[in-house]
Amino acid sequence: MTAETAGTNPKATHKAPPRPTRRPTGRGRTPLLYVIASVALLVMSAPFLWMALSAFKTKQDLTANPPVWIPSRWTLDNFTSLLDQLDMPRYFLNSLIVAVLVTVSNLLFCSMLGYALAKLDFTGRSKVFAVVLAALMVPGNLMILPLYVLMNGLGLIDTYAGLVLPFAAGAFGVFLMRQFMQSVPDELLEAARLDGAGEWYIFWRIVIPLVKPALATLTIFTFLGSWNNFIWPLIATNDPDKYTLPVALATFANDPNRTVGGGNGMLMAGSLLVVLPVLAVFAVLQRHFTQGIATAGLK
Repeated sequence: MTAETAGTNPKATHKAPPRPTRRPTGRGRTPLLYVIASVALLVMSAPFLWMALSAFKTKQDLTANPPVWIPSRWTLDNFTSLLDQLDMPRYFLNSLIVAVLVTVSNLLFCSMLGYALAKLDFTGRSKVFAVVLAALMVPGNLMILPLYVLMNGLGLIDTYAGLVLPFAAGAFGVFLMRQFMQSVPDELLEAARLDGAGEWYIFWRIVIPLVKPALATLTIFTFLGSWNNFIWPLIATNDPDKYTLPVALATFANDPNRTVGGGNGMLMAGSLLVVLPVLAVFAVLQRHFTQGIATAGLK
């Protein structure tokens, strides 16, 4: 082959690209990962399963040695005894009122402040966000004494307002909503402003529908934290009529008049009643919650 023909023949001047090598897919590790995940799930769910099953056990099963997992006879005596000795509807209503008010206030105030920090340009915005970040680093237990002094000075001890106002807005919620709202395109908001829309309309009709996963995530975390809150309701309530479920159950657990076997069964029944509303909230919002967790790294 001459030099002229070699210059006109592309096969003579260009080599075929090498075939890509297949990377290992790791399929051999999949069964092992399933086994590890199943064991971890069993370990984490074992206390909950024990609590749920113990709520339906008889006194003999609760005091059996060695312990038995499955009740030999399923019974509702623990629930009926608990309702006879404790005003569970009242405590349940107290917890529900406080948790709902705290959750709604966090959704409103945290989303409003998150929108302002993410999309509005005002003097001191970076300083306000720095204060929010600093608040995230302060342990919550350090704020109990100042909050008690403040609520006591305002005369809000033994009131629903005293249980709700200290947690009406949280730094975590503001940070979460701000991060999600930053992903909303600025061009969309500018187009709405050019059409004559005000900030309140933009916030409610455009931004809020776009951050539903963040709202669902904040709802679950806030409701769970408020429903299970024990320290603050214990300090801020002296009237038994204002007790929440965790405080009422803890008071009942320390009651020396309760019987050992039946008392433990009633405690398991009460603990199960405490957990059920949280599971219901998560079941309703789990689709938005998982979507929010999956997209959190993209914000």
